[in-house]
This record gives sequence, C-alpha cells and structure tokens, in this order.
Amino acid sequence: MEILEQYTTHIAQEDISILDANYIGDFAIRISFNNGHQKLVDFKPFLESAKHPSVKKYLDESLFKEFQIVNGNLDWNDFDLCFPIYDLYINALKKENTTYNIK
Repeated sequence: MEILEQYTTHIAQEDISILDANYIGDFAIRISFNNGHQKLVDFKPFLESAKHPSVKKYLDESLFKEFQIVNGNLDWNDFDLCFPIYDLYINALKKENTTYNIK
C-alpha cells in the first residue's frame, strides 16, 4: 500500500492586495502584499519586449517611477498601465504569461 500526501498552497486571487511598493531601481519594484508575502518584481524585460507604444513609453524611468497603489493594485497614470495582482504575486511578468491592460 502506498500513502501519498499532496500539499497545495491555494491563494484566493480575490483576497490578494498590495499594501506597499517601493521602487528599487532599474525598473524593479519591491511589492508587499496583505498576507505578508513580498516579491521583487523586475518589469524591465516586460517593458523592453513590449511592442505597443503606450506600454513602451514606461521605459522612461521618470514616468515608470510615478506608480501609485490604487485599490490594492499598482497603477500607472489612472490605469494606463496595470498588471493582474496575481501575476505580480507569483512574479510572472513574461509577456507570454501575462495579461496587461492598456487604454
């Protein structure tokens, strides 16, 4: 007889929010979530691979650094650029793995 235990860590995506975010430099932001989880997220590869000019413009570091936390999410210029919170939580910003919003 074989006994297997399987552990899963399930995070309800709707329960995750961002409490704090600090710009570290070179398009990296340290993000603190409401459950104590922290991630250092590097946005540079995503921005460099973007084709759309409304995303590419955030390669201007002074513009990129102007993010805010709005309703528990990172927001650039009234949601001109934002990312799904769960993608930030698991640090999955590769272009092919992420959905992002542009106006």
